[in-house]
Amino acid sequence: MGSTPTPDRPPSSSSWWRSCRSTCCWRAVAASSRGSRETGRPFTPARRFGVGPVSLSLEAVSKSFGPARAVAGVSLAVERGELFAVLGPSGCGKTTLLRLIAGFERPDAGSVTVGERVVSSPGAFLGPERRRIGMVFQDYALFPHLTVRRNVAFGLPRADRPRAMTTLELVGLQHKADRYPHELSGGERQRVALARALAPGPAVVLLDEPFSSLDAALRADIRRDVELILREAGTTAVLVTHDQEEALSLADRLAVMREGRLVQVGAPEDVYARPADRWAAQFVGEVNVIRGMSRAGGVETRLGTFDVARATGLSGAVHVAVRPEQLDLRVDRSGNAEITQREFRGHDVLYRLRHETGGTVLVQLPSVELFEVGERVFVGPRRAAVVSLVD
Repeated sequence: MGSTPTPDRPPSSSSWWRSCRSTCCWRAVAASSRGSRETGRPFTPARRFGVGPVSLSLEAVSKSFGPARAVAGVSLAVERGELFAVLGPSGCGKTTLLRLIAGFERPDAGSVTVGERVVSSPGAFLGPERRRIGMVFQDYALFPHLTVRRNVAFGLPRADRPRAMTTLELVGLQHKADRYPHELSGGERQRVALARALAPGPAVVLLDEPFSSLDAALRADIRRDVELILREAGTTAVLVTHDQEEALSLADRLAVMREGRLVQVGAPEDVYARPADRWAAQFVGEVNVIRGMSRAGGVETRLGTFDVARATGLSGAVHVAVRPEQLDLRVDRSGNAEITQREFRGHDVLYRLRHETGGTVLVQLPSVELFEVGERVFVGPRRAAVVSLVD
């Protein structure tokens, strides 16, 4: 006996219904995304991350290539809807980590779980096509002989191919569906690659140095667009980058990686303001590492006394990380430093000073008032500057 169709579902295959429902969802998201871009209103996450449901988890994942350990016992949990960045220098293992998540490499030890499904473990391994993971490659990897629409639809089941156009609406490129990749700008090719990754409705999207081939001005614009698109789609995303500004501005949380290990994981503002150690402080932005003596919850240094975050139990000699913007200076002929270099950055200026006790001090100030190279100045802490220990 045939089943009786319900009023809200056609008597055809359930896959058609799932595709239709998904397409309607994508259209709503695309309309919302266009509205946000047109009004210029930034999208901000509604919650702090660290306690919600997990889309991706790694447990003690390791990978070696011969004697070289690329990833060393990495454990990590990425929440549903989170934009997570892995930040580290070239050769730290971050791209290998991404390839382990995607299924392009098999781990030597540990497990990878996507949603509730273990995709890599000592006893199981699922290939990339079975992991529900989208990938945006560094060079985009678009097919030059296919149109934009066919690039986005590539790999989708026939019933789901109409979703290609709604995904192009999401990234604002529906009007260029019949163009070829060589007819697009770098930023447009970036968005096509993102649309192709999003079209199948993945559980997680991975981005490998996604903005590295773009010029500086375009990079900032495309970064904002990509963030908005991912947030409006509610997509969990992991990106790897060596660009500190990119990671700090885009991610809900980030991991700092060095020599195959995660040095620190936290919100961008926490990683920047409270680095885990001296290396993390020096890698994530510019910093002065200064020796001092602990005194009643603060630290006395050659630049003055600083309040210290997490100062409980301090005693004796310590080192603190002082960011350039936590210092101030004024012209003073009998001051304690001399300006040796001025780096104008538009909205602010980075000064390099030679301190009277020896060594270089970095100070960052707004560009509304400029100090001259060779001027004698007094440098000291800004009021309410709270610094971090890096011993």
